[in-house]
Amino acid sequence: MRILGIGNAIVDVICKVDDSFIVKNNLTKSTMKLFFDESEFKKLLIDLKIEKTVSGGSVANSIVGISQLGNKAGFIGKISDDEFGSKYEEGLKKENVEYFYSKKKEELPTGTCLILVTPDSERTMCTFLGTAGKINENDISLDAIKKSEIVFLEGYLWDEGEPKKAFDKAIHYANKVAMSLSDQFCVDRHKPHFLKLVRNKLDITFANEQEITSLIEAKNFDEVINFSKQLNKLIVITRGENGAVAINGKEIIESDIQKNLKIVDLTGAGDLFAAGFLHGYVNKLSTKECLVKGTEMSSKVIQQIGARL
Repeated sequence: MRILGIGNAIVDVICKVDDSFIVKNNLTKSTMKLFFDESEFKKLLIDLKIEKTVSGGSVANSIVGISQLGNKAGFIGKISDDEFGSKYEEGLKKENVEYFYSKKKEELPTGTCLILVTPDSERTMCTFLGTAGKINENDISLDAIKKSEIVFLEGYLWDEGEPKKAFDKAIHYANKVAMSLSDQFCVDRHKPHFLKLVRNKLDITFANEQEITSLIEAKNFDEVINFSKQLNKLIVITRGENGAVAINGKEIIESDIQKNLKIVDLTGAGDLFAAGFLHGYVNKLSTKECLVKGTEMSSKVIQQIGARL
């Protein structure tokens, strides 16, 4: 198998809202808020019209993109044997993604992410992790890891306790490890751990400019470049309107954004960028071509609703 993703198995529920909904519910636009109370989470859904329901989760979105580009890909993520869990599994299988997890009835339901899309196309996420956040080392298939060229992890999944053990097992046995830092709140919550991973454990790190700047508490982007150059690992950073950059030791490769796009929804832009880049990487394309492929995939996904092409 080319790439195995390990991440939060979450059903995306996409809804269009006005800015007033974001303010009224004390949410911070363009970020992800974790909900630990199921009833509080369900309250948000009461007045909303659901546009679309998709098997989501950041790395799962990337893995589907990788599969759509013709690569053999697999995914590990924890679901419960409930309605959303069955939908989740079906959604992955439909996309030719091998799913290495046998669902059973769990105490918590399958994870859900409410994606609120405002008129400016920004997305604000409210996530109830459910059983997805309870992943442990026993859920990780050693055989699947050893047979994969790259294991791709997401920062959203990292947490103290059982998820950390699952991470450690995956990293220990992987041939190569890539990880996405996922979200600035995520980085701020787990900064020392993420910094240790980026420095010592990961072969490829994906981040946007805000995440990597926050991680190393940089004052400007030059500091980010200098930090990345010293690592001698592949650091791939998306920079919004400034395109994307890959730093590998002394080598710095840049790529521009695609112009004149009709942007509808930014959900999944980073996930599909990683899919395009990793597709290029496992197929031995140059770093520049990997960046261009990532940009092409993210450009496609932001011109439609949802994180799947």
